[in-house]
Amino acid sequence: MKGRIHSLESFGTVDGPGVRFVVFVQGCPMRCAYCHNPDTWDMNGGTLMEPSYIIEQYERNISFYKGGGITVTGGEPLMQVDFLLDLFTLAKEKGIHTCIDSSGIAYKQNANPEWLAKLDKLMTLTDLVMLDIKHIDPEKHKELTSQPNDGILAFAKYLNEKNVDMWIRHVIVPGLTDDDEYLFQLGYFIGEFTNLKALDALPYHTMGESKYEKLGMEYKLKGVPAMDKNVLLEKKEIILNGIRKRRAELKE
Repeated sequence: MKGRIHSLESFGTVDGPGVRFVVFVQGCPMRCAYCHNPDTWDMNGGTLMEPSYIIEQYERNISFYKGGGITVTGGEPLMQVDFLLDLFTLAKEKGIHTCIDSSGIAYKQNANPEWLAKLDKLMTLTDLVMLDIKHIDPEKHKELTSQPNDGILAFAKYLNEKNVDMWIRHVIVPGLTDDDEYLFQLGYFIGEFTNLKALDALPYHTMGESKYEKLGMEYKLKGVPAMDKNVLLEKKEIILNGIRKRRAELKE
C-alpha cells in the first residue's frame, strides 16, 4: 500500500524518544491557525512511496537511530491507516520503535467498523502516539482549527483503553491557549490517563509566517507574538497542577 508522502527527514530530534527517521505524510483535514506545514494539507498532493522504500531509507543510517526509531507525522497520518499498517508491520519485523504524531481528527471522521478494526490492529504495532491537543473547549477549538474536537478527545480515551503509550503535545499561543484556568482544565482532563508518559508544552513561534507568504496564503495569527519561553515554563506547571489534582482525586 503506497502512501502519499510530503517529505522525509533523516535526523529528527523532537519527534519522539531518541533520534528519529521522520515521515511527513500528505493530507490533513485540520486548518490550524498556527500550522507551519500548510503545504501538507492537500489530500491529493505529495509523492507516492512504498513502505519498503521508507524502511530502506531508514536502514541507510540505522546506526544513528539507537534509542530512536520511525515517527510518522504530517499532515495527519491516520488519514492513511492502510499505509501505516504496512509500514509498521515491516518496522516491527525489524525491531524498529514506531511512533505516530497525530491530531486525532481522523478518529471521528473515519469511525466506521472497518476503519476502527484497522486502527485496533495498527495500535498493536504502535509503540507511542504523540497526540496534539489543540484546545479542549469545543467552540474555541473550531475557531482555532475549523474542526470539532469531540473525536479528538475521544481518541485520547481510546488510546488509554488500548494501553498505548501517549505523549500529549500542546502549543501555547499568547491570547489563545495561554489562559491559566483553561490550562489547568487541560491538565485535569489528561490527568485521568494511565498511559500518559510525557507532556510537551510547545511555545508558539512565528516562523511559519514566511511560508504562508511564499504560498500566497493568509496567515491568521499575523501580529501574535511568539510565546516567551520563560513564561512557557510557568504555563506548563499549571497544566501539571491540573494533572496532579486529577490523579489525587482518583486515588481517593
